[in-house]
Amino acid sequence: MAIALSQDDYSALLQKSAAGQSAISDATDITWIYPPQLGHGFIREICLRDGLELAIADYQHHEDIICSSSDREHPLEYTFYFPDNTSSQIRATSYSLFGSGMAPGERGQTFAKQRIRWVSMHLEPEVFRSFAGNPDGDLPGALQHLIGDPNREYYVRPGQSTPAMDMILRQILHCPYQGFTQRMFLEGKVWELISLLLEEEAELHFVQQVWITLKPDDVDRVHHAKDILIQNLQNPPSLAQLARQVGLNECSLKRGFRQVFDNTAFGYLHHYRLEYAKQLLMTGEMTVAQVAQSIGFARNYFTKAFCQKFGCTPGAYRKSPEVRHFSLGSSKNSV
Repeated sequence: MAIALSQDDYSALLQKSAAGQSAISDATDITWIYPPQLGHGFIREICLRDGLELAIADYQHHEDIICSSSDREHPLEYTFYFPDNTSSQIRATSYSLFGSGMAPGERGQTFAKQRIRWVSMHLEPEVFRSFAGNPDGDLPGALQHLIGDPNREYYVRPGQSTPAMDMILRQILHCPYQGFTQRMFLEGKVWELISLLLEEEAELHFVQQVWITLKPDDVDRVHHAKDILIQNLQNPPSLAQLARQVGLNECSLKRGFRQVFDNTAFGYLHHYRLEYAKQLLMTGEMTVAQVAQSIGFARNYFTKAFCQKFGCTPGAYRKSPEVRHFSLGSSKNSV
């Protein structure tokens, strides 16, 4: 039976558990031991400077937890989520980028025995504005939407982590320093991550701004390119070959994929391959090796890519309906 909690009740349990187990290391670096009546693990909060906080979590519930929250003011935030199937893998599968503003109340559920791991950064708007380089703190047009009205719902965008982001996350989780140098090191890594995210944000904004320049005929050609990729999963053409086949130059094809599918051509292909593989595994009619071959992946790479995207191995997904039901949901940074 699921345990139902309000966000305030959950926070109170966390603070009570930490105080009772002497989890506080210093005023700027606090580890909240997870309440034993709910599960086991920890949530660590590190104040890097006024208005900038890093949080790292790794915990697991004994029972299903349903947590409800009310509307609340929210700073800028990014959170990276990790697969829950292996303790050794430090590679995020996805992230969420939030602007400041009002976070609407919600009701979220996490499942028993599901390992929850994330790294999160909270940044107050005035600290973010301090990088604007002008007296008024005016941000570039491509980023202005990240600072919202506290009375209006905040901006949110999901995304997939990149190898560069994964490397920085590993450095954060394995920080070799303590005290002053630790905070300096971690703050640098936090800013590195947000720089990568803001580059993606600015690029997406640019794509939206130039949408009107994509002609209807070009949209058709982009869809034709997508069809060619899907029809050649085992041996897809290169970007240059694909552009020639549909009558576009490479730049127009790349921009077109961003506009039409919000992804690169081969990012779209990668996503489609794994989604198609998931459907093949669900039938149970093909082995994992056969499914990997059918989408043009080597067996080892297929296993790693599937784990990274869905949080479980292809073999486990193929064999267990329970894994299919519980392991493929995205974790939420609430409980």
